[in-house]
Amino acid sequence: MPSTTGHSKLSDISAAPVLDRLLRPLHDLRVSLTDRCNFRCRYCMPAELYTDERRFTPSAELLSGGEIERVVTIAARDLGVRKLRLTGGEPLLRPDLEALVARLSRLQTLEEITLTTNGYLLAERARALRDAGLTRITISLDSLDPDEFARMSGGISGLPRVLEGIRAAASAGFEAIKINCVVVRGDNDGAILALAERFRGTPHIVRFIEYMDVGTQNDWSEQRVVSAREIIARIDARWPLTAAAPNYPGEVARRYRYADGGGEIGVIASVSQPFCGDCQRARLSADGRFLTCLFAADGVALKPLLRGDASDEELRALLTNTWSARADRYSQARHEHSQRDQRRPRRRLEMYQVGG
Repeated sequence: MPSTTGHSKLSDISAAPVLDRLLRPLHDLRVSLTDRCNFRCRYCMPAELYTDERRFTPSAELLSGGEIERVVTIAARDLGVRKLRLTGGEPLLRPDLEALVARLSRLQTLEEITLTTNGYLLAERARALRDAGLTRITISLDSLDPDEFARMSGGISGLPRVLEGIRAAASAGFEAIKINCVVVRGDNDGAILALAERFRGTPHIVRFIEYMDVGTQNDWSEQRVVSAREIIARIDARWPLTAAAPNYPGEVARRYRYADGGGEIGVIASVSQPFCGDCQRARLSADGRFLTCLFAADGVALKPLLRGDASDEELRALLTNTWSARADRYSQARHEHSQRDQRRPRRRLEMYQVGG
């Protein structure tokens, strides 16, 4: 029988970090709870391509709460993981989410447990998630214009519900909520100033994300990328900005504060200013694959071990060896990949499979 970690609290003694081949530690683990989503965002799961439910993982093949807890416990205790992010698909589609958060919040070496959601189902669950031990929430919001929002989300007229989710999360005690906007030229780049203005003067932080070539189904082209430099220039021309230092090594967003004290924004420039050299993140897919890069073509299958008779020591060794062998630097080598892709398409997992 597999050894289990149960619900006991971890030791206060922190594990030595595991380093990859480029000497990057494993600090963040992002766990996809499901590959299903109630939105069909154009940069992730275009509506015209995702109408068949058979494309998604059957419920019985998703990792259970206990299996997720076991992997996270080992990663936190033995590999140095300190930050856990729960993602999807849409994680609020998991009915056991609050129970899972409560179990994970008992792991003492985790500094924070965060959630990334589209916010559509958040209003009715924000308080329970806070009570369960969730530390922070990130909400995707690509436009404040109802028609543009619907186009970006695949026909979902959900803007009022998302805004209500943000209000409910703030009322539940979540401070400095992060608002993520993926900026696509010609689709929603006109939303930049409106979003900045909406959340100026609040504790919330809008993060503008360059349109990335995650997966192969989102019709990505470099011409549709609005660079971080351009985003900052647009906002700075309206409300002057000053650069701020990162909160911690490996932070993906470049921080800027309003010069008048109106708060801060962030930009994630994985296309124009790649940050592979500082990347400290691994991912666990909903079907149990351990992934060392957002742009991975595949991952190491953990589910056979989790549902077999593997011990925690065997799982730890597999996770450690996988990270130690890691040399991923896709974004820094994007031009090289693009040239090769002209001759032979490069397979990549889709964003909803990887967990964003």
